[in-house]
Amino acid sequence: MSEATVGLAEIEAAREELAGVSILTPMEESHWLSTLTGGPVSLKCENLQRTGSFKARGAFIRISRLSPEERARGVVAASAGNHAQGVALAAQQLGIPATVFMPEGAPIPKEKATRGYGADVVFHGRYLEDALAEAHAFAERTGAVLIHPFDHVDVVAGQGTVGLEILEQCPEVQTVLVPTGGGGLLAGIAIAVKALRPDVRVVGVQAAGAAAYPGSLAKGEPVALPSMSTMADGIAVGRPGDITFAAVRDHVDEILTVSEDGLARAVLATLERAKLLVEPAGAAAVAAMLDDPTRFETPTVVVLSGGNIDPLLLGKVIRHGMAAAGRYLNLRVCIPDVPGGLAQLLGEVSAVGANVIEVVHERISPTLHVDEVEVRLQLETRGEPHAEQVLTRLRERGYRVYE
Repeated sequence: MSEATVGLAEIEAAREELAGVSILTPMEESHWLSTLTGGPVSLKCENLQRTGSFKARGAFIRISRLSPEERARGVVAASAGNHAQGVALAAQQLGIPATVFMPEGAPIPKEKATRGYGADVVFHGRYLEDALAEAHAFAERTGAVLIHPFDHVDVVAGQGTVGLEILEQCPEVQTVLVPTGGGGLLAGIAIAVKALRPDVRVVGVQAAGAAAYPGSLAKGEPVALPSMSTMADGIAVGRPGDITFAAVRDHVDEILTVSEDGLARAVLATLERAKLLVEPAGAAAVAAMLDDPTRFETPTVVVLSGGNIDPLLLGKVIRHGMAAAGRYLNLRVCIPDVPGGLAQLLGEVSAVGANVIEVVHERISPTLHVDEVEVRLQLETRGEPHAEQVLTRLRERGYRVYE
């Protein structure tokens, strides 16, 4: 198969097949991002899609087109979670048995949801590629049909329906930002958008710790990463697909990468400002916009690709996001070792509006004078400007402060 077999006609046909199966996800205007960019920004909320991500679209199209003989053999998939749920739901809807291989450490809610849709879940390997290799072996052993998470023309066509909806919901769009792992969503959106609006700029966004596309595009072919490290499990894909690579190469204008701090800030900001829960992968495009708000021509559509996040990870991401946004401040402050010394310090902190989370005394240090004690403070602030106010006030009051 080649990417050339996926075009506007195939994506439009997929949309007809998805009627009553997937939902038309909302397009929400983002006032806070619009303020940052100076132009209109909207959020395409695929985190509100059935199963919590766009994956339900492509999985259903792929499985619905299996022959009766193939359906009888069942399907198998490999996924960190979102594709797993899409496959499990589609198989359940179509009355087909499904087995899903997940990498060790896949988010618990994604595992439970996949089982809840009736699929058998098997853990294998550390990365998605390990699980995918085992799914291939299972398919060879049992005759089950492998449903690839992104590298199939039917999957790309299904994901491309998001692009059609974007153009209808935001007809004046000039830029589309898309979270990107293997490239199925990016490829489908780019094919649909460029077919109807070739002037629209389509930008893929990858986690810097799992960015296979920049190197692959530079080499002119899919190249596997030697290793990956990112909290964004939904886009942690070490090698672009052959079909998706060709589509991205031919239709996508740019690939950007974002840091782990950027992903955490984006999850936190989207939760606080838009009241929308997204997983780190789903927030990648928001992270790119926060990194450089004026880079993109508006109106801009930012795709929120998924909202399935482990509550334990969510807590860590929120804390990390707050630290990355300057809302946690860790200080070492030298104070006189006299009665009331600590109370006076905390009074100064309180006067400037910071909240004390933790206080630790340190009496033994070569940097301390004999009549001093070091206090380690963890403070909650309103952000970087407020943190600077705290530091300035303490130094103006004569404290030796170390960050």
